[in-house]
Amino acid sequence: MTLDRSKYFFNGMRDAIPIMLGYMAVGFTMGICAKNAGFSPLQAFLSSFTQNASAGQFAGYTLIAEGASYLEVAVMLLVANARYLLMSCAMSQKISPDTPLLHRMLIAYDLTDEIFGLSIAQPGYVDPFYAYGMAASAIPGWSLGTLFGLIAGNILPEDIVTALSAGLFGMFIAVIVPPARKNPVIAFLILFSMAASFFFSRICDLGLSPGSRTIMLTVLISLAAAFIFPPKEDCRDDA
Repeated sequence: MTLDRSKYFFNGMRDAIPIMLGYMAVGFTMGICAKNAGFSPLQAFLSSFTQNASAGQFAGYTLIAEGASYLEVAVMLLVANARYLLMSCAMSQKISPDTPLLHRMLIAYDLTDEIFGLSIAQPGYVDPFYAYGMAASAIPGWSLGTLFGLIAGNILPEDIVTALSAGLFGMFIAVIVPPARKNPVIAFLILFSMAASFFFSRICDLGLSPGSRTIMLTVLISLAAAFIFPPKEDCRDDA
């Protein structure tokens, strides 16, 4: 049994090496963002070690840098990370029904987009120790990447740090462009969100703080899109 667990664990570590390398690169730019928010190296490291969520951390760092309240940060993180609720529901179908609750909770701790994709691609049930192996590669890549990025931000000249900060926006462009090219609805919603954000931040701020404005736009646009552009179901006749 122990040999099987070791095999699953090391297979998970091996399969997640590309994830680790990608996380280190993106985590580096996240460290620059953490520096701009006033985080210490230890705080940045622990932030990434306990979250491992790029979009959520970026939103959190941005609000913290703008002096948002604890409530605004908490609500924004909940909204930004809501997709993990759906991933968890899908992942529960890939775990054996007799898997203890403790193992389920530990798997959920590091259920990121990339680890979810790798898990779903596995045939049959995902062994908990395979998930632990993936996390053993992914978590250090993300947290150490953030730490190195913040340390570099403290050492490098301010002009270089400002230039490196643009790398995070490049990451998000790389995330949104492929689906936008495939789906015109997504492309429209991205452009509309950008226009709405510009309008309410530069023309009509409504007296809201940046954090509250971001939360409001995220929730309202998401809800409107869900009702106006519901996903099309694949309706096929099984007869």
